Amino acid sequence: MATTRIISMHKNEGKSSNECIENRIDYIVDPYKTEGLRYVTSYQCEPRAAHWQFEISKRTYFQITGREQKNDVIAYQVRQSFKPGEVTPEEANKIGYELARRFLKGKHAFIVATHTDKDHIHNHIIWNSTTLDCHRKWRDFLGSGKAVARLSDIICLEHSLSVIDHPQNKSMSYNKWLGDNAKPTQRDVIRADIDSIISQKPTSFDELINALTSKGYEVRRRGKNISVRASGEKGFIRLSSLDASGSYGEQALRDVIAGKREHSPSKSFKQKQEANINSVIDIHRKLAEGKGAGYAKWAQQFNLKQMAKAVSYLSQNGLLNEKKFERALKEASEKNDSSLEKVKKLEKRLGEIAVLQKHILNYLKTRDIFAEYKKSGYSKKYLSEHESEIALHRAAKHAFDELQLEKLPSLKELQIEYASVLSEKKKAYSDYSEAKSEYRTLLTAKANLDALLGKKTDEVKRGISEEHK
Repeated sequence: MATTRIISMHKNEGKSSNECIENRIDYIVDPYKTEGLRYVTSYQCEPRAAHWQFEISKRTYFQITGREQKNDVIAYQVRQSFKPGEVTPEEANKIGYELARRFLKGKHAFIVATHTDKDHIHNHIIWNSTTLDCHRKWRDFLGSGKAVARLSDIICLEHSLSVIDHPQNKSMSYNKWLGDNAKPTQRDVIRADIDSIISQKPTSFDELINALTSKGYEVRRRGKNISVRASGEKGFIRLSSLDASGSYGEQALRDVIAGKREHSPSKSFKQKQEANINSVIDIHRKLAEGKGAGYAKWAQQFNLKQMAKAVSYLSQNGLLNEKKFERALKEASEKNDSSLEKVKKLEKRLGEIAVLQKHILNYLKTRDIFAEYKKSGYSKKYLSEHESEIALHRAAKHAFDELQLEKLPSLKELQIEYASVLSEKKKAYSDYSEAKSEYRTLLTAKANLDALLGKKTDEVKRGISEEHK
């Protein structure tokens, strides 16, 4: 289930369109909201440099068409919200990307950022009002909101998600959604059953399918896709959509059975729940801020659950021994720092490519004008008539001189390098997000354990210590 809304973005007074778009993009790709940019995808643009790319397309549009409006829409945004617990961040981002591609028909650059910091997962989709070929602009039309909502519903149904006709502005709390009362999704159950069958070493893919059937699943093939439906469930779920990496797709499973690749079981729902360790609440401080007795009672129960999760996590990973924990923490910290450094290095290169593309484009567009300016003997009159174009040309040449370029790379060469670096950056972000999550989990678990031991007697401390030596 998802609700959608289209928002038109205009230039704010006193700011350029470039600045307005940059501010909005910075908000939606906030690393805190997108788990270190892990859930940010884009089409025909790089999120951190998209404001420049959007601006260049608008200048080109004006040069081609001669049309310019002061209060024109500079970009559009769609907010797409999902029902808590029904979709993973990976799938939400995939659905948002699919919605943008199909709604815009591949004619506009766009960014999809999936936020996980609220009580419900939601997408922010921003697209350039100017088309990729810079000849036209997307215009909001009567019924566009209904059109995008209808397409969103269709895509949700294709992903076996529920659809509602009249969304209500109500949702369960974030803590309840992620807490102990949460239940595994259909995908969690299907993945667990497939993992169990794979562990029994089936000799063929047909044997795996038969094993699923014996567990009560209905199996359906449509074209290249195989879908399954558990007993009592309404919708079918494609095997290829069970996780973001596609490791549960038909070909991937055939390769595993044939010994061509190793199967990496998805984390079980229980493991996900146990890994979700929150810091304990400072109840005394909250009471001093005005919280009541009811809150204190809830917080005590919450703290006990988080402490229990911390002990379970550290125990299962053999980290209750202080020396082992310190060693694991150091390794996690180094992994976090090195992966972040790699991400920054790749981001820097993407930014350099984007800026270089901008200067090359400006150079090519203003080359003839500057040649005429030079031919005029650097006429002041000619300069006043073409001041902005000449300034762009000089800025481009200055940038080339600073980079000490012997030969200008072609835009096609830069596009190829850009795509390669962008692909590498996405993998690096995934690694960084995983490393950061592991590091934070270790810190939180240790802090919760310290809080637990700080409230116990020396005798209990000795008992816990001896039990886990």
